[in-house]
Amino acid sequence: MSRIGVEVLVFPQLTTGALAQFPVQKLRQKRTITNTLGDMSMVKLADPRGETTEWILEYSGISDAELTNLQQFYTATEGRLNVFTFLDPTANLFAWSDQLNSAAWGTDPFLALTGGVSDPAGGSNAWNVSNSGGAPQAITQTMNAPGGYTYSVSAYARSGGSGAVRLLLGSNRTTVVLGSTWMRIVASGQGDATADSIACGLEVPAGVSLDVFGMQVEAQPTASGYKSSTTGGVYENAYLLDDTFSFTTTDVNHHSATVKITYASRL
Repeated sequence: MSRIGVEVLVFPQLTTGALAQFPVQKLRQKRTITNTLGDMSMVKLADPRGETTEWILEYSGISDAELTNLQQFYTATEGRLNVFTFLDPTANLFAWSDQLNSAAWGTDPFLALTGGVSDPAGGSNAWNVSNSGGAPQAITQTMNAPGGYTYSVSAYARSGGSGAVRLLLGSNRTTVVLGSTWMRIVASGQGDATADSIACGLEVPAGVSLDVFGMQVEAQPTASGYKSSTTGGVYENAYLLDDTFSFTTTDVNHHSATVKITYASRL
């Protein structure tokens, strides 16, 4: 897989379509810069570029094929040398999931968005999405993530009429008929196996108005509980914390291993 002629390494999924086994340990460290003035007073400022995130993935019972994939990945990265794309298994891959008017979202011209709608979590982070055009209109995000991976796209939606909505996952479209009460809608699958990006979101048929909350995409075959996001969960310059890959064979076709990954905002 390549992007602008450069080989892009991506952390592999298991044969189940999951990226990790739970529990997953995730540690985020932030840095504050302190300036001590002549009168000994202090000025403190947050340093977003100094933030680091670390994941510890514990695998058990993985197959020979899954073990080989991890070994080959370590060989390709040359341990800590080369960076790669990591899809956070604990995160919503969408950026700004509660702000559908953010520049992170691509919105077709006849799709009107109105915020401040009451949501099923008891807040007011839902959006009314209305298509005044004569053709389907979509709201999507395109992520720099492999099209051939397994994903699940989900959202909460409702419609006062007999409205329907389509969940988009690459070129796949899953139509769901909505009712007047909130329901969780989910679609799973894979995109174009040769693509190094994938677009996901919602498509609203002509003349349909509906309420939407909790837009989420994950690199796994089923949806987990909704996680509000800002930066999203695609880390394009992650790297391993170990130069060598160690594992333990516990039975025939059963192995265990630990993988440590980190990401620094400044890189």
